[in-house]
Amino acid sequence: MLYTRKILTDNHAHVVEQAFALARAVAPAVPAKCDSVFPVDPDAETKITATLADINKFAILNPGAGWGAKRWPAERYGEVARELTKDGITSLVNYGPGEDDLATAVENTSADAAKKITCSISELIALTRRSSLFIGGDTGPLHLAAALKIPAVAIFGPTNPVRNGPYGTQSIVLRNHSSVTDHTRHSEPEQGLLEITVAEVVAAARNLLQRDRGESYSPNNLLAKNE
Repeated sequence: MLYTRKILTDNHAHVVEQAFALARAVAPAVPAKCDSVFPVDPDAETKITATLADINKFAILNPGAGWGAKRWPAERYGEVARELTKDGITSLVNYGPGEDDLATAVENTSADAAKKITCSISELIALTRRSSLFIGGDTGPLHLAAALKIPAVAIFGPTNPVRNGPYGTQSIVLRNHSSVTDHTRHSEPEQGLLEITVAEVVAAARNLLQRDRGESYSPNNLLAKNE
Protein backbone atom coordinates (compact mmCIF):
# COMPACT_ATOMS: atom_id res chain seq x y z
CA MET A 1 0.00 0.00 0.00
CA LEU A 2 1.31 3.46 -0.88
CA TYR A 3 0.90 6.38 1.51
CA THR A 4 0.05 9.38 -0.66
CA ARG A 5 -0.98 12.06 1.82
CA LYS A 6 1.26 15.14 1.64
CA ILE A 7 2.76 16.07 5.01
CA LEU A 8 4.30 19.47 5.67
CA THR A 9 7.12 19.89 8.19
CA ASP A 10 9.05 22.95 9.31
CA ASN A 11 12.13 23.01 7.10
CA HIS A 12 13.79 25.42 9.54
CA ALA A 13 13.47 23.00 12.47
CA HIS A 14 16.18 20.56 13.47
CA VAL A 15 16.14 17.46 11.26
CA VAL A 16 15.40 15.27 14.31
CA GLU A 17 12.31 17.35 15.10
CA GLN A 18 11.26 17.14 11.45
CA ALA A 19 11.53 13.35 11.60
CA PHE A 20 9.41 13.18 14.77
CA ALA A 21 6.81 15.46 13.17
CA LEU A 22 6.62 13.19 10.15
CA ALA A 23 6.33 10.09 12.33
CA ARG A 24 3.54 11.65 14.42
CA ALA A 25 1.62 12.59 11.27
CA VAL A 26 1.56 8.92 10.33
CA ALA A 27 1.23 7.52 13.86
CA PRO A 28 -0.11 10.12 16.36
CA ALA A 29 0.92 7.99 19.34
CA VAL A 30 4.61 8.61 18.60
CA PRO A 31 5.99 10.78 21.44
CA ALA A 32 7.36 14.24 20.81
CA LYS A 33 10.80 12.96 21.77
CA CYS A 34 12.28 9.66 22.86
CA ASP A 35 15.65 8.36 23.99
CA SER A 36 17.82 6.56 21.47
CA VAL A 37 18.53 2.91 22.21
CA PHE A 38 21.77 1.43 20.90
CA PRO A 39 22.80 -2.22 20.96
CA VAL A 40 25.46 -3.59 23.26
CA ASP A 41 27.87 -5.88 21.42
CA PRO A 42 29.74 -8.03 23.98
CA ASP A 43 32.75 -8.54 21.68
CA ALA A 44 32.99 -4.79 21.00
CA GLU A 45 32.69 -4.01 24.70
CA THR A 46 35.49 -6.45 25.51
CA LYS A 47 37.78 -5.02 22.83
CA ILE A 48 37.20 -1.41 23.86
CA THR A 49 37.66 -2.24 27.54
CA ALA A 50 41.06 -3.72 26.69
CA THR A 51 41.96 -0.73 24.49
CA LEU A 52 41.20 1.66 27.36
CA ALA A 53 43.01 -0.37 30.02
CA ASP A 54 45.64 2.33 30.57
CA ILE A 55 43.42 5.31 29.81
CA ASN A 56 41.30 7.06 32.39
CA LYS A 57 39.52 10.16 31.07
CA PHE A 58 39.49 10.71 27.33
CA ALA A 59 38.02 12.77 24.51
CA ILE A 60 37.23 11.56 21.02
CA LEU A 61 38.56 13.79 18.25
CA ASN A 62 37.03 13.26 14.83
CA PRO A 63 38.80 15.19 12.04
CA GLY A 64 36.91 13.58 9.16
CA ALA A 65 33.65 14.60 7.50
CA GLY A 66 31.68 13.79 4.37
CA TRP A 67 33.45 16.40 2.28
CA GLY A 68 36.42 18.73 2.62
CA ALA A 69 34.51 21.96 3.21
CA LYS A 70 33.31 20.59 6.58
CA ARG A 71 36.77 19.48 7.77
CA TRP A 72 38.54 21.70 10.28
CA PRO A 73 42.30 21.23 9.73
CA ALA A 74 43.64 18.01 11.21
CA GLU A 75 46.73 19.75 12.58
CA ARG A 76 44.53 21.96 14.74
CA TYR A 77 42.99 18.88 16.34
CA GLY A 78 46.53 17.87 17.29
CA GLU A 79 47.04 21.24 18.97
CA VAL A 80 43.76 20.79 20.84
CA ALA A 81 44.94 17.38 22.04
CA ARG A 82 48.15 18.92 23.39
CA GLU A 83 46.14 21.44 25.38
CA LEU A 84 43.74 18.85 26.76
CA THR A 85 46.59 16.87 28.29
CA LYS A 86 46.94 19.78 30.73
CA ASP A 87 43.46 18.85 31.99
CA GLY A 88 44.31 15.17 32.32
CA ILE A 89 42.44 14.28 29.12
CA THR A 90 43.79 11.74 26.64
CA SER A 91 42.66 12.25 23.04
CA LEU A 92 41.66 9.32 20.83
CA VAL A 93 41.41 10.13 17.13
CA ASN A 94 38.52 8.33 15.45
CA TYR A 95 38.81 7.83 11.72
CA GLY A 96 37.11 5.84 9.03
CA PRO A 97 38.03 4.39 5.62
CA GLY A 98 40.18 6.77 3.59
CA GLU A 99 40.88 9.02 6.59
CA ASP A 100 44.15 7.52 7.83
CA ASP A 101 46.13 10.55 6.64
CA LEU A 102 43.89 12.87 8.68
CA ALA A 103 44.30 10.79 11.82
CA THR A 104 48.07 10.55 11.31
CA ALA A 105 48.29 14.34 10.94
CA VAL A 106 46.46 14.77 14.26
CA GLU A 107 48.81 12.28 15.94
CA ASN A 108 51.94 13.88 14.51
CA THR A 109 50.92 17.38 15.55
CA SER A 110 49.87 16.34 19.04
CA ALA A 111 53.34 15.57 20.41
CA ASP A 112 52.11 12.15 21.59
CA ALA A 113 48.97 13.63 23.19
CA ALA A 114 46.65 11.87 20.70
CA LYS A 115 46.38 8.28 19.56
CA LYS A 116 44.47 7.23 16.47
CA ILE A 117 41.91 4.47 16.71
CA THR A 118 39.68 2.95 14.07
CA CYS A 119 36.52 1.10 15.06
CA SER A 120 33.64 -0.87 13.70
CA ILE A 121 30.24 0.74 14.31
CA SER A 122 29.59 -1.39 17.39
CA GLU A 123 33.08 -0.62 18.71
CA LEU A 124 32.57 3.10 18.12
CA ILE A 125 29.33 2.92 20.13
CA ALA A 126 31.19 1.19 22.97
CA LEU A 127 34.04 3.72 22.80
CA THR A 128 31.77 6.74 22.65
CA ARG A 129 29.72 5.58 25.65
CA ARG A 130 32.87 5.73 27.76
CA SER A 131 34.15 9.11 26.55
CA SER A 132 34.05 12.37 28.50
CA LEU A 133 33.82 14.59 25.43
CA PHE A 134 33.51 14.54 21.65
CA ILE A 135 35.10 17.14 19.37
CA GLY A 136 34.40 17.16 15.64
CA GLY A 137 32.54 18.57 12.69
CA ASP A 138 29.16 17.85 11.14
CA THR A 139 29.46 14.12 10.60
CA GLY A 140 27.96 10.83 11.77
CA PRO A 141 30.15 10.22 14.84
CA LEU A 142 29.17 13.67 16.19
CA HIS A 143 25.49 12.76 16.01
CA LEU A 144 26.18 9.35 17.53
CA ALA A 145 27.86 11.08 20.49
CA ALA A 146 24.88 13.39 20.88
CA ALA A 147 22.46 10.47 20.80
CA LEU A 148 24.52 8.80 23.54
CA LYS A 149 24.35 12.02 25.63
CA ILE A 150 28.08 12.69 25.40
CA PRO A 151 29.00 16.40 25.65
CA ALA A 152 30.14 17.68 22.27
CA VAL A 153 32.11 20.56 20.81
CA ALA A 154 30.80 20.83 17.26
CA ILE A 155 32.88 22.73 14.71
CA PHE A 156 30.61 23.94 11.91
CA GLY A 157 31.26 25.70 8.64
CA PRO A 158 29.04 25.37 5.55
CA THR A 159 26.18 23.45 7.16
CA ASN A 160 23.55 25.01 9.41
CA PRO A 161 23.84 23.87 13.05
CA VAL A 162 20.29 24.99 13.87
CA ARG A 163 19.12 22.29 11.45
CA ASN A 164 21.99 19.80 11.71
CA GLY A 165 23.69 20.44 15.05
CA PRO A 166 24.14 17.94 17.88
CA TYR A 167 20.74 17.13 19.35
CA GLY A 168 19.80 16.02 22.85
CA THR A 169 23.06 16.53 24.70
CA GLN A 170 25.18 19.28 26.23
CA SER A 171 26.92 20.95 23.35
CA ILE A 172 28.73 24.04 22.22
CA VAL A 173 28.61 24.71 18.50
CA LEU A 174 31.29 26.94 17.05
CA ARG A 175 30.48 28.61 13.74
CA ASN A 176 32.03 31.77 12.39
CA HIS A 177 29.60 34.56 11.48
CA SER A 178 31.05 34.62 7.95
CA SER A 179 30.06 31.02 7.17
CA VAL A 180 27.32 30.63 4.60
CA THR A 181 25.15 27.53 4.37
CA ASP A 182 26.27 25.65 1.26
CA HIS A 183 26.08 21.93 0.61
CA THR A 184 28.39 22.00 -2.40
CA ARG A 185 30.97 19.25 -2.01
CA HIS A 186 34.05 21.48 -2.06
CA SER A 187 37.31 19.68 -1.28
CA GLU A 188 38.94 22.48 0.72
CA PRO A 189 37.79 23.71 4.17
CA GLU A 190 35.22 26.50 4.02
CA GLN A 191 36.80 29.88 4.77
CA GLY A 192 34.59 30.64 7.78
CA LEU A 193 35.50 27.25 9.26
CA LEU A 194 39.18 28.24 9.10
CA GLU A 195 38.43 31.31 11.23
CA ILE A 196 37.63 29.09 14.21
CA THR A 197 40.75 28.95 16.37
CA VAL A 198 42.34 26.25 18.49
CA ALA A 199 41.89 28.50 21.53
CA GLU A 200 38.12 28.69 20.94
CA VAL A 201 37.80 24.92 20.64
CA VAL A 202 39.88 24.33 23.77
CA ALA A 203 37.84 26.89 25.72
CA ALA A 204 34.60 25.22 24.63
CA ALA A 205 35.97 21.80 25.59
CA ARG A 206 36.95 22.98 29.05
CA ASN A 207 33.57 24.62 29.49
CA LEU A 208 31.80 21.32 28.83
CA LEU A 209 34.20 19.26 30.92
CA GLN A 210 33.32 21.42 33.92
CA ARG A 211 29.57 20.98 33.53
CA ASP A 212 27.28 18.24 34.72
CA ARG A 213 25.65 16.22 31.97
CA GLY A 214 21.97 16.60 31.19
CA GLU A 215 21.47 19.91 29.39
CA SER A 216 19.48 19.35 26.21
CA TYR A 217 20.08 20.82 22.78
CA SER A 218 18.95 24.35 22.28
CA PRO A 219 19.77 26.91 19.59
CA ASN A 220 20.82 29.10 22.54
CA ASN A 221 23.85 26.79 22.94
CA LEU A 222 25.24 28.01 19.64
CA LEU A 223 28.34 30.16 19.88
CA ALA A 224 29.53 32.19 16.91
CA LYS A 225 32.88 33.92 16.76
CA ASN A 226 32.77 37.72 16.74
CA GLU A 227 29.04 37.88 17.51
